[in-house]
Amino acid sequence: MRLVSYRELPGSGTRLGAALDGEEVVDLRTALAAALAAAGEPDRSAEEIPSDMAAFLALGEESLVAAARALAFAAAPGRDSLRRPIAGVELLAPVPRPGKIVGVGRNYGEHAREVGGPKQDAPRVFLKPASSVAPPGCAVRVPASVLKPDWEVELAVVIGRAARDVSEARALEHVAGYTVLDDVSAREFQFDISPPQTSFAKGMDGFCPMGPWIATPEEVGEPWALGVRCWLNGEPVQDGNTRDMIFPVPSLISYLSRFMTLEPGDVIATGTPAGVGAFRDPPRWLRPGDRLRMEVERVGVLEHSIA
Repeated sequence: MRLVSYRELPGSGTRLGAALDGEEVVDLRTALAAALAAAGEPDRSAEEIPSDMAAFLALGEESLVAAARALAFAAAPGRDSLRRPIAGVELLAPVPRPGKIVGVGRNYGEHAREVGGPKQDAPRVFLKPASSVAPPGCAVRVPASVLKPDWEVELAVVIGRAARDVSEARALEHVAGYTVLDDVSAREFQFDISPPQTSFAKGMDGFCPMGPWIATPEEVGEPWALGVRCWLNGEPVQDGNTRDMIFPVPSLISYLSRFMTLEPGDVIATGTPAGVGAFRDPPRWLRPGDRLRMEVERVGVLEHSIA
Protein backbone atom coordinates (compact mmCIF):
# COMPACT_ATOMS: atom_id res chain seq x y z
CA MET A 1 0.00 0.00 0.00
CA ARG A 2 0.87 3.65 -0.36
CA LEU A 3 -0.52 5.37 2.72
CA VAL A 4 -1.29 9.09 2.64
CA SER A 5 -2.44 11.81 5.00
CA TYR A 6 -4.59 14.38 3.23
CA ARG A 7 -7.39 16.93 3.41
CA GLU A 8 -10.41 17.10 1.16
CA LEU A 9 -10.20 20.90 1.24
CA PRO A 10 -7.62 23.29 2.74
CA GLY A 11 -8.40 23.72 6.42
CA SER A 12 -10.61 20.63 6.67
CA GLY A 13 -9.87 17.67 8.91
CA THR A 14 -7.04 15.24 8.25
CA ARG A 15 -7.97 11.97 6.58
CA LEU A 16 -6.06 8.73 6.24
CA GLY A 17 -6.00 7.31 2.75
CA ALA A 18 -4.24 5.10 0.27
CA ALA A 19 -3.02 6.09 -3.16
CA LEU A 20 -4.30 3.84 -5.92
CA ASP A 21 -1.89 3.59 -8.89
CA GLY A 22 -0.55 7.01 -7.90
CA GLU A 23 -3.57 8.61 -9.58
CA GLU A 24 -6.47 8.24 -7.12
CA VAL A 25 -6.90 8.37 -3.37
CA VAL A 26 -9.22 6.25 -1.24
CA ASP A 27 -10.50 7.42 2.14
CA LEU A 28 -9.74 4.26 4.09
CA ARG A 29 -12.25 4.82 6.88
CA THR A 30 -15.11 5.51 4.46
CA ALA A 31 -14.15 2.54 2.29
CA LEU A 32 -13.91 0.22 5.27
CA ALA A 33 -17.34 1.32 6.51
CA ALA A 34 -18.75 0.52 3.05
CA ALA A 35 -17.02 -2.87 2.98
CA LEU A 36 -18.35 -3.79 6.43
CA ALA A 37 -21.88 -2.68 5.50
CA ALA A 38 -21.77 -4.74 2.31
CA ALA A 39 -20.75 -7.80 4.36
CA GLY A 40 -23.44 -7.18 7.00
CA GLU A 41 -20.83 -6.57 9.70
CA PRO A 42 -20.97 -3.91 12.45
CA ASP A 43 -19.28 -0.62 11.61
CA ARG A 44 -15.94 -0.52 13.42
CA SER A 45 -14.21 1.69 10.84
CA ALA A 46 -13.49 4.54 13.27
CA GLU A 47 -11.72 2.18 15.68
CA GLU A 48 -9.66 0.40 13.03
CA ILE A 49 -8.79 3.42 10.85
CA PRO A 50 -7.86 6.47 12.97
CA SER A 51 -7.41 9.72 11.04
CA ASP A 52 -3.93 10.23 12.52
CA MET A 53 -1.15 8.26 10.83
CA ALA A 54 0.89 7.64 13.98
CA ALA A 55 -2.20 6.36 15.82
CA PHE A 56 -3.04 4.15 12.84
CA LEU A 57 0.46 2.65 12.77
CA ALA A 58 0.38 2.07 16.53
CA LEU A 59 -2.58 -0.31 16.07
CA GLY A 60 -0.25 -2.66 14.22
CA GLU A 61 -1.18 -5.51 11.95
CA GLU A 62 -4.89 -5.24 12.67
CA SER A 63 -5.09 -1.75 11.19
CA LEU A 64 -3.06 -2.71 8.12
CA VAL A 65 -5.36 -5.67 7.43
CA ALA A 66 -8.38 -3.38 7.74
CA ALA A 67 -6.77 -0.84 5.40
CA ALA A 68 -5.99 -3.52 2.83
CA ARG A 69 -9.59 -4.71 2.96
CA ALA A 70 -10.85 -1.14 2.50
CA LEU A 71 -8.54 -0.50 -0.44
CA ALA A 72 -9.46 -3.74 -2.19
CA PHE A 73 -13.17 -2.98 -1.78
CA ALA A 74 -12.78 0.56 -3.15
CA ALA A 75 -10.63 -0.57 -6.09
CA ALA A 76 -13.29 -2.96 -7.42
CA PRO A 77 -15.22 -1.92 -10.56
CA GLY A 78 -18.35 0.13 -9.98
CA ARG A 79 -17.11 1.80 -6.79
CA ASP A 80 -15.93 5.05 -8.29
CA SER A 81 -17.63 7.04 -5.51
CA LEU A 82 -15.02 5.72 -3.06
CA ARG A 83 -12.13 7.08 -5.15
CA ARG A 84 -11.01 10.64 -5.84
CA PRO A 85 -8.33 12.01 -8.16
CA ILE A 86 -5.23 12.52 -6.05
CA ALA A 87 -4.67 15.87 -7.77
CA GLY A 88 -7.96 17.07 -6.27
CA VAL A 89 -6.95 16.70 -2.62
CA GLU A 90 -4.39 18.45 -0.43
CA LEU A 91 -1.64 15.96 0.38
CA LEU A 92 0.04 16.40 3.75
CA ALA A 93 3.30 14.92 4.93
CA PRO A 94 2.43 11.24 5.46
CA VAL A 95 3.19 11.63 9.18
CA PRO A 96 2.27 15.29 9.73
CA ARG A 97 3.64 15.45 13.29
CA PRO A 98 6.18 12.69 13.97
CA GLY A 99 7.12 12.13 17.58
CA LYS A 100 10.74 12.51 16.49
CA ILE A 101 12.76 12.76 13.30
CA VAL A 102 16.22 11.27 13.70
CA GLY A 103 18.73 12.31 11.05
CA VAL A 104 21.93 10.51 10.11
CA GLY A 105 24.80 12.50 8.62
CA ARG A 106 27.52 11.42 6.18
CA ASN A 107 25.99 7.98 5.76
CA TYR A 108 26.85 7.44 2.08
CA GLY A 109 30.43 6.57 1.17
CA GLU A 110 30.67 9.03 -1.72
CA HIS A 111 29.10 11.85 0.32
CA ALA A 112 31.44 11.12 3.24
CA ARG A 113 34.38 11.41 0.86
CA GLU A 114 33.20 14.75 -0.58
CA VAL A 115 32.74 16.12 2.95
CA GLY A 116 36.05 14.75 4.23
CA GLY A 117 37.02 14.04 7.81
CA PRO A 118 37.81 10.83 9.70
CA LYS A 119 36.03 7.53 9.08
CA GLN A 120 32.94 7.13 11.25
CA ASP A 121 32.75 4.15 13.58
CA ALA A 122 29.14 4.86 14.54
CA PRO A 123 26.27 6.79 12.94
CA ARG A 124 26.45 10.59 13.16
CA VAL A 125 23.06 11.48 14.67
CA PHE A 126 21.07 14.73 14.87
CA LEU A 127 17.39 15.59 15.42
CA LYS A 128 14.87 17.58 13.38
CA PRO A 129 11.80 18.90 15.23
CA ALA A 130 8.25 18.05 14.17
CA SER A 131 7.74 21.74 13.37
CA SER A 132 10.19 21.40 10.46
CA VAL A 133 7.86 18.99 8.60
CA ALA A 134 6.34 20.28 5.37
CA PRO A 135 4.03 18.60 2.82
CA PRO A 136 4.79 17.54 -0.72
CA GLY A 137 4.34 20.35 -3.20
CA CYS A 138 5.09 23.02 -0.61
CA ALA A 139 7.15 26.17 -1.08
CA VAL A 140 9.83 26.18 1.64
CA ARG A 141 10.35 29.67 3.05
CA VAL A 142 14.00 30.11 3.93
CA PRO A 143 14.64 32.77 6.61
CA ALA A 144 16.03 35.93 5.03
CA SER A 145 19.16 35.75 7.19
CA VAL A 146 20.02 32.23 5.95
CA LEU A 147 22.43 32.67 3.04
CA LYS A 148 23.52 29.07 2.44
CA PRO A 149 20.40 26.87 2.17
CA ASP A 150 21.13 23.45 0.70
CA TRP A 151 19.28 20.31 -0.40
CA GLU A 152 19.63 16.63 0.59
CA VAL A 153 17.46 13.90 -0.92
CA GLU A 154 16.99 11.03 1.52
CA LEU A 155 15.27 7.70 1.97
CA ALA A 156 13.22 8.07 5.16
CA VAL A 157 12.17 5.10 7.29
CA VAL A 158 8.84 5.28 9.13
CA ILE A 159 8.64 3.17 12.28
CA GLY A 160 5.54 1.01 12.64
CA ARG A 161 6.23 -0.94 15.83
CA ALA A 162 8.05 0.23 18.96
CA ALA A 163 11.73 -0.68 18.85
CA ARG A 164 13.97 -0.86 21.90
CA ASP A 165 17.24 -2.82 21.93
CA VAL A 166 16.39 -4.64 18.71
CA SER A 167 18.90 -6.69 16.77
CA GLU A 168 19.83 -5.93 13.18
CA ALA A 169 18.29 -9.27 12.19
CA ARG A 170 14.88 -8.20 13.54
CA ALA A 171 15.09 -4.48 12.77
CA LEU A 172 13.05 -4.45 9.56
CA GLU A 173 10.12 -6.02 11.44
CA HIS A 174 9.67 -2.58 13.05
CA VAL A 175 9.37 -0.68 9.75
CA ALA A 176 5.94 0.52 8.61
CA GLY A 177 7.33 1.74 5.32
CA TYR A 178 9.41 4.31 3.52
CA THR A 179 9.01 7.83 2.21
CA VAL A 180 11.12 10.54 0.54
CA LEU A 181 12.53 13.44 2.55
CA ASP A 182 14.49 16.60 1.81
CA ASP A 183 16.84 17.40 4.68
CA VAL A 184 17.04 21.13 3.93
CA SER A 185 20.09 22.58 5.67
CA ALA A 186 21.39 26.07 6.53
CA ARG A 187 25.07 25.33 5.98
CA GLU A 188 26.45 28.43 7.73
CA PHE A 189 25.06 27.12 11.03
CA GLN A 190 26.30 23.62 10.28
CA PHE A 191 29.85 24.45 9.12
CA ASP A 192 30.81 28.11 9.58
CA ILE A 193 30.34 28.66 13.30
CA SER A 194 31.92 27.10 16.37
CA PRO A 195 30.56 24.98 17.82
CA PRO A 196 28.51 23.77 14.84
CA GLN A 197 24.75 23.64 15.36
CA THR A 198 23.65 20.79 13.12
CA SER A 199 20.17 20.20 14.56
CA PHE A 200 19.43 23.95 14.42
CA ALA A 201 20.77 24.18 10.86
CA LYS A 202 18.41 21.39 9.79
CA GLY A 203 15.47 22.11 12.08
CA MET A 204 14.07 25.42 10.89
CA ASP A 205 10.41 25.73 9.93
CA GLY A 206 9.69 23.86 6.69
CA PHE A 207 13.17 22.31 6.47
CA CYS A 208 11.75 18.76 6.28
CA PRO A 209 9.52 18.35 3.20
CA MET A 210 8.34 14.75 3.18
CA GLY A 211 6.11 12.52 1.07
CA PRO A 212 4.15 11.97 -0.97
CA TRP A 213 3.21 8.76 0.88
CA ILE A 214 4.47 5.87 2.98
CA ALA A 215 5.23 2.96 0.68
CA THR A 216 4.83 -0.20 2.76
CA PRO A 217 7.53 -2.89 2.68
CA GLU A 218 5.66 -5.13 0.24
CA GLU A 219 5.73 -2.21 -2.23
CA VAL A 220 9.43 -1.51 -1.78
CA GLY A 221 11.06 -4.80 -0.88
CA GLU A 222 14.24 -4.70 1.16
CA PRO A 223 16.03 -1.34 1.08
CA TRP A 224 19.45 -2.58 0.00
CA ALA A 225 19.74 -1.19 -3.54
CA LEU A 226 17.35 1.71 -4.17
CA GLY A 227 18.24 4.57 -6.48
CA VAL A 228 18.20 7.95 -4.73
CA ARG A 229 18.12 10.97 -7.08
CA CYS A 230 17.56 14.72 -7.07
CA TRP A 231 16.94 17.28 -9.81
CA LEU A 232 17.25 21.04 -9.26
CA ASN A 233 15.31 23.05 -11.83
CA GLY A 234 15.38 19.98 -14.08
CA GLU A 235 19.14 19.49 -13.77
CA PRO A 236 20.32 16.21 -12.19
CA VAL A 237 22.39 17.04 -9.10
CA GLN A 238 22.37 13.79 -7.06
CA ASP A 239 22.38 10.20 -8.28
CA GLY A 240 23.17 7.64 -5.61
CA ASN A 241 22.06 4.25 -4.36
CA THR A 242 21.33 2.91 -0.89
CA ARG A 243 23.93 0.21 -1.48
CA ASP A 244 26.46 3.01 -0.76
CA MET A 245 25.16 3.45 2.80
CA ILE A 246 27.86 3.09 5.44
CA PHE A 247 25.24 2.09 8.02
CA PRO A 248 22.28 0.36 6.28
CA VAL A 249 18.71 0.67 7.51
CA PRO A 250 18.78 -2.34 9.91
CA SER A 251 22.05 -1.09 11.44
CA LEU A 252 20.56 2.36 12.02
CA ILE A 253 17.41 1.01 13.66
CA SER A 254 19.40 -1.34 15.89
CA TYR A 255 21.91 1.34 16.88
CA LEU A 256 19.34 4.03 17.65
CA SER A 257 17.16 1.60 19.61
CA ARG A 258 20.00 1.04 22.07
CA PHE A 259 19.61 4.63 23.28
CA MET A 260 16.02 5.66 22.55
CA THR A 261 12.73 3.91 22.01
CA LEU A 262 11.64 4.29 18.40
CA GLU A 263 7.86 4.64 18.38
CA PRO A 264 5.17 4.27 15.69
CA GLY A 265 5.27 7.28 13.40
CA ASP A 266 8.88 8.19 14.19
CA VAL A 267 10.99 8.93 11.12
CA ILE A 268 14.64 8.13 10.42
CA ALA A 269 16.28 10.23 7.70
CA THR A 270 19.00 7.86 6.53
CA GLY A 271 21.47 10.25 4.89
CA THR A 272 22.08 11.67 1.45
CA PRO A 273 24.26 10.71 -1.52
CA ALA A 274 27.01 12.93 -2.94
CA GLY A 275 26.06 16.01 -4.93
CA VAL A 276 24.72 18.54 -2.43
CA GLY A 277 25.34 22.21 -3.05
CA ALA A 278 27.90 22.86 -0.30
CA PHE A 279 30.59 20.67 -1.83
CA ARG A 280 30.29 21.79 -5.43
CA ASP A 281 32.95 24.00 -7.01
CA PRO A 282 31.79 26.70 -6.64
CA PRO A 283 29.17 25.96 -3.96
CA ARG A 284 25.57 26.23 -5.08
CA TRP A 285 22.84 27.46 -2.77
CA LEU A 286 19.07 27.28 -3.09
CA ARG A 287 17.34 30.44 -4.27
CA PRO A 288 13.72 31.65 -4.38
CA GLY A 289 11.92 30.10 -7.34
CA ASP A 290 14.05 26.93 -7.38
CA ARG A 291 12.18 23.68 -7.92
CA LEU A 292 13.34 20.34 -6.54
CA ARG A 293 12.33 16.86 -7.66
CA MET A 294 13.49 14.01 -5.43
CA GLU A 295 13.01 10.33 -6.15
CA VAL A 296 13.69 7.14 -4.25
CA GLU A 297 13.27 4.07 -6.42
CA ARG A 298 10.11 2.06 -5.68
CA VAL A 299 9.17 4.56 -2.94
CA GLY A 300 8.00 7.70 -4.73
CA VAL A 301 8.72 11.21 -5.96
CA LEU A 302 8.73 14.30 -3.74
CA GLU A 303 8.54 17.71 -5.37
CA HIS A 304 8.69 21.12 -3.75
CA SER A 305 9.91 24.63 -4.41
CA ILE A 306 11.76 27.41 -2.61
CA ALA A 307 9.71 30.53 -1.87
